[in-house]
Amino acid sequence: MSAMSIENELQTRSGSACELCKATSDLSVYEVPPKSSGRAEDNILVCNTCLVQVEDSSQVDANHWRCLNDSMWSEVAAVQVVAWRMLYRLRSEGWPQDLLDMLYLEEETLAWAKSTEENQEEKVIHLDSNGAVLQAGDTVTLIKDLKVKGANFTAKRGTAVRRISLVADNAGHIEGKVNGQRIVILTQFVKKSN
Repeated sequence: MSAMSIENELQTRSGSACELCKATSDLSVYEVPPKSSGRAEDNILVCNTCLVQVEDSSQVDANHWRCLNDSMWSEVAAVQVVAWRMLYRLRSEGWPQDLLDMLYLEEETLAWAKSTEENQEEKVIHLDSNGAVLQAGDTVTLIKDLKVKGANFTAKRGTAVRRISLVADNAGHIEGKVNGQRIVILTQFVKKSN
């Protein structure tokens, strides 16, 4: 099928609107990876705003994707796949996880949604206050006094925290022992020790 006839078919299917957010301008065809069959059902019609954010996770505006509240219920598998991928990418925001929990995909569609490397398990990179990459087992130093919730003490600035562990699904959190107690520490309040 030619690119022109795919676009025409998608225009008809979508009512000439973005199949994710319903915008009606700057529309283009997006082939949902990793499929490349040249069939309309493996493509969606998207606006430029959605396209940029789908292709570049650093450009994502979480609030824009509240539109998935409606579009995730599309009967088009390719739309469901992109909705699932964006909700999965944004799941740490809270509300996308609630939508993901409600979203039911056929087994084949879910396999397609999970088929890109990005969704296998997004790589979470932990950075200290200076932007240095933190690894499990590193030693960090606190750069400010931190009140430890649930324990009646303050972790003092300059305290070394040895053999940290990384919180797998949150780039802003690490764990370590201070005063013999295992606590969660925000990465913005530590610097990596050499």
